[in-house]
Amino acid sequence: MPQTTPKDVVIVGGSLGGLFTGVALKRLRRNLNIRIFERNPTPLLHDQGAGVVAGHETQVFFHRNDRTRTPLTVTSRQRLYLDKSGKVMQREDSVQQMTSWDLLYHVLRANYDGTESEYAKVPEEREDEGTATYEYGCTVTDVKTPGGSSTAFDKPVELTVRRDSGDTFSAKADLIIAADGPSSTIRSHYFPQVARKYAGYVAWRGTVPEDKISESAADIFGIQILAYVIPGLNGALEPGKRLVNWVWYVNYAEGSPEHTELMTDKDGKRHHVTLPPGGVLERVWSKQKKRAVEILPSQFAELVEKTQVPFVQGITDAIAPSAVLDGGRVLLLGDALANFRPHTAGSTSQAAMDAMALAEAIENVFEGEGLKALQEWEENVTQFAKEVQSYGVHIGNRSQFGDHPLNG
Repeated sequence: MPQTTPKDVVIVGGSLGGLFTGVALKRLRRNLNIRIFERNPTPLLHDQGAGVVAGHETQVFFHRNDRTRTPLTVTSRQRLYLDKSGKVMQREDSVQQMTSWDLLYHVLRANYDGTESEYAKVPEEREDEGTATYEYGCTVTDVKTPGGSSTAFDKPVELTVRRDSGDTFSAKADLIIAADGPSSTIRSHYFPQVARKYAGYVAWRGTVPEDKISESAADIFGIQILAYVIPGLNGALEPGKRLVNWVWYVNYAEGSPEHTELMTDKDGKRHHVTLPPGGVLERVWSKQKKRAVEILPSQFAELVEKTQVPFVQGITDAIAPSAVLDGGRVLLLGDALANFRPHTAGSTSQAAMDAMALAEAIENVFEGEGLKALQEWEENVTQFAKEVQSYGVHIGNRSQFGDHPLNG
């Protein structure tokens, strides 16, 4: 009898999107064999140095799936807009939950494959949840799907995987889930015309220990502007042990001398999207700190000046036309499906939502709904992706190139 439900699942990408998906599928208790292939050569991804807004979908995900019960967030209750002098121009009551990339990552690893860390205790495993492995130093280079198949999972997909050592191996799975980020290899395999397009500006980002900033800055950033308090080392939530995360959007014309210099690291390597922590040239960083003093409110300039290891994120746009490919055997989700601008604060929530909805769809596949369940999942996630991606482009362009209501 043809196989109509998945058994072996491969997730390409082991950052937040891949881990959200792995944990959600593991919780189905369908004895799936889940493998994550992560290209990073080390067992743990390094701290991305970034704050994350824990939106509604993210909070729901951890409430449902986190067995470590680790506290995750710092509450921001008000948004303040400052003028150049540092005075408050406008106040808005706006409750948001703020967290950090590294805390979410380690809590997800504890739930997914029992990885120990100072962030979270490892929960007890359940025998009926199948297997979950995290294989690092593994880059997926090719995907081959069988043709002429009438059911979603009756013939496996074959992946070619290159190890960090240089050798390659083949892996087969009933279901391939691409969670390999906005530069997705899997997406480019199916949609080579969909590439990340530089939006004309970057986000300078960094963090400062909360106890290293002045009282006047702490009063401001403990609420929120374009900087906010996030958990500190090992997920610390106590005042004074947290971090202040800041984001500063700056325009750079693509290919200009300034943009080229900005995206060239200390070893002379040119980066196209993200210049990681530790890569910024000292002369570029000195120039940016000087500019901060000249044009930013003093509280914000203080944060920039006291940041030890900044990084730069190029703002890009990309969205795939479909999420379900090859008869339901290959799926795109999270950033691999749609790259949101950070103004939306939606990328983490998108990944959490896509993963939870996919787990529900796979459960419905097991209950006999077949490909219809995946098609309904696709309709929902692609509609959400289109709306939020378009909104991000609108507010980003208005902020950087147009007339913002608070400008002037």
